[in-house]
Amino acid sequence: MIMKKLLRSSSLAAAALMLMLPAGWGLSPTQTSAAAAAPAPCGSGDHGLLQQEQKQHMGEGADPLHFTDIQFLNGSTGRAAGTGFMIGTSDAGCHWQEIYTGKWNFAQIKFTDNVNGWAIATLPSHQTTHLLKTVDGGSHWKQVYTANLPFNRLEALGKNAVNGYTQNGAYRTDNGGNSWVKIPTPANTRYATFRDKNNGFVLVIVPGSGYKVLGTADGGHSWGTKLNVKFDSPYPAGGQIYSKDNQVWALFYGGSGMSQVSYSLYGSTDQGLHWKRVIAQSTAGGGPAPGSGAAVVNQGPAQPGGHPGNMQLIGKETAFLSGGSPAGGMVSVGVTYNGGKTWKNVKLSIHGYDSRISFTDGKTGWLVVTSATKSSIYATHDGGASWNRKFAFKEALNP
Repeated sequence: MIMKKLLRSSSLAAAALMLMLPAGWGLSPTQTSAAAAAPAPCGSGDHGLLQQEQKQHMGEGADPLHFTDIQFLNGSTGRAAGTGFMIGTSDAGCHWQEIYTGKWNFAQIKFTDNVNGWAIATLPSHQTTHLLKTVDGGSHWKQVYTANLPFNRLEALGKNAVNGYTQNGAYRTDNGGNSWVKIPTPANTRYATFRDKNNGFVLVIVPGSGYKVLGTADGGHSWGTKLNVKFDSPYPAGGQIYSKDNQVWALFYGGSGMSQVSYSLYGSTDQGLHWKRVIAQSTAGGGPAPGSGAAVVNQGPAQPGGHPGNMQLIGKETAFLSGGSPAGGMVSVGVTYNGGKTWKNVKLSIHGYDSRISFTDGKTGWLVVTSATKSSIYATHDGGASWNRKFAFKEALNP
């Protein structure tokens, strides 16, 4: 049994190492030429991976193996993680390798390079979140000291620098988690994002009135209002904020019901000086969308009543939003290439309930279906207009 564990651990470490090495590494010129002349065909389905883990998650009452997050560092190298596993590819999803199997159920992964990464994860049957770190591409993970702060989200800024976020607080470490500094945020903060030590934005709820977006340029010591959004609710539900370079996007939740969600999405291409109401999705189950004034479109990706997923910001004006419709059993993506002046929701084509996306440029991206029964990985090379499945668990292949 010990020998089997050692062999298993060695094979996972080797898979992570192979993910880090360029194609042809270590081969003789003749072998490299032969490999280039006759490449192995792209795999399909589950690529023969995680067989034992899949068996353990099958049967009545079992929770099928499924994905929870995905991240690509460039057009060829990426990782996808889920309930007790992580897999990786170095050829744009043509082939996949097991990187990690074990006790951790990943909620979020973030690699700063192909070796160093961070994650938010839980243990089976436990709700407590843990911050993890890897220095070998993901084959081994070590718990990071958090001073008992219940982080539910992270932003990795470097090998040893990371921001950790609780439901209403923000914290930073510059020494790999040995110590944490609280970042000052306004009262009633529900979401925060920092692109570096000084510059950040927060979403603040104003009970009975709506929402505010505030910005800081001095690490949170002073804040200025960037946007006010009206919403008649005693306790607004919150939202999300994304910031990269000059772009800032804020998503505000309305109500929910009948598997439908109401929300508004506002975008700025000048660091929050000016805003455009891009999506205003009102639904029968969720009521009116927060905010006022004309919106570019009245529905987000995935219908009916699609739930917003995560966003990806590319360059100065490109933004993607994922979405999932539990009522329709489909997932989709919306995109703008001009900072929100126009918005296009891609036609539904992928079965699922929820999704997360990772784009490396304005056309190339990956989508992971995070539902338990349709968990799959898809790739696009035309900005989401068409998708090709690159990985799927057995349950996802069933009608």
